[in-house]
Amino acid sequence: MTDRILLRAGHVVSMDPDIGDLPRGDVLVEDGTITAVRPEISADAEVLDMTGRIVMPGFVDTHRHTWEASIRGVAPDATLDDYFVDILDTFAPLYTPEDVYAANLAGALECLNAGITTLVDWSHINNTPEHPDAAIQALAETGIRAQYAYGSANTSLADYWFESKIAIPGDDVRRIRGRYFSSDDGLLTMGLATRGPGFCVNDVVTSEWALARELGIPITVHVAMGRLAGRFGMVKQLNDLGLLGPDTTYIHCCYLHEDEWRMLADSGGTVSIAPQVETQMGHGWPPVMQAVEHGLRPSLSIDVVTTVPGDMFTQIRAAFGAERARVNADCWQANMPVPETMLTARRMLEMATLNGAHVAGLEHRTGSLTPGKRADVVALDATALNMAPVHDVAAAVTLCADVSNVETVLVDGVIRKREGKLTADVARARRLVEESRDRLLAAKEAKTTA
Repeated sequence: MTDRILLRAGHVVSMDPDIGDLPRGDVLVEDGTITAVRPEISADAEVLDMTGRIVMPGFVDTHRHTWEASIRGVAPDATLDDYFVDILDTFAPLYTPEDVYAANLAGALECLNAGITTLVDWSHINNTPEHPDAAIQALAETGIRAQYAYGSANTSLADYWFESKIAIPGDDVRRIRGRYFSSDDGLLTMGLATRGPGFCVNDVVTSEWALARELGIPITVHVAMGRLAGRFGMVKQLNDLGLLGPDTTYIHCCYLHEDEWRMLADSGGTVSIAPQVETQMGHGWPPVMQAVEHGLRPSLSIDVVTTVPGDMFTQIRAAFGAERARVNADCWQANMPVPETMLTARRMLEMATLNGAHVAGLEHRTGSLTPGKRADVVALDATALNMAPVHDVAAAVTLCADVSNVETVLVDGVIRKREGKLTADVARARRLVEESRDRLLAAKEAKTTA
């Protein structure tokens, strides 16, 4: 029997150029697939009344260290240099599989609550083989669409981040690939979260790239951020090693040289930008327009909730404000008009949805309300005082809305948030992540006083 859901009479923002926006439109979902988007649809289906709602594709977060949900807000004033010491060298070695499970469960539900339906979980917390199992179990239980990016252990800053000679364990990566991701068609898929040149010796870099390509999984790596990596010339080093390719996502990119931008673009690589973290923690200016001007389709990501909020609305505004401020200042100084590439609210919405799906390798499944794609759909309450009255629907989403407006969330056609409340056991997730916090703080105290 076909399972049908009809989202009726909403302001549909499809992000599909052929469909466009429908000021009053319907979206029909059948067995998890979007089958029609039109001004009016008649169907025998469960009807969700979308009157006064903006109906749009779910947000895509292309880089989040979800395991850090247990230590949310612990480093509000941290720089990137502080982060390496305060988080990776202090808390990360203390994490048990139970802590990873609790954090991924609460962190993924946080995403769903905020209208993020697809997540790239950059999981560099695999201190034992049980750690990735715990992370994947939690993601699966929430029902989010996610790419689980298997990363290194983090038991010692010196061992794993300073010219590290320790490669991600290939046998365990192969085990995870075979056990959980034998198909690439599931709600959860797999990637490899690598540290890259400068952080690792060349033999480790080449072995990790080879491992990902042996297993046919995408690669995701931080580059050109802050005082350290900004001087490494990481993309150039990767190019010299013959490793650049279309299967790689480059995160941050704040201090890429012009020749590195060309190398990245020519290789078919993709870009993930975390603007709130970058401006706040000292990674550098979010290079959104640089990416666009090199023919790339940059996406947005949250990065770390130890220091910044975990919602996409924040990232959209951080990028929009920072980049427009930088360009306006440059143009004022040069007495020139702003360029045609100046960011717009509509382009920001595209980055948070369609571009995100592109970067995550999932544009054929999600990112727009297109018939044939899976039904990852979000409805925002546009009757709320912070959104009404709506003049420009893209502006309403990118500049007015917040998490409180996220009323309905579907992932793969399954309702994960209804009438403003998650369908999951939120109380359990909160209890587990609070217990994890308490364990980690106690372990930190014991380590400090030992």
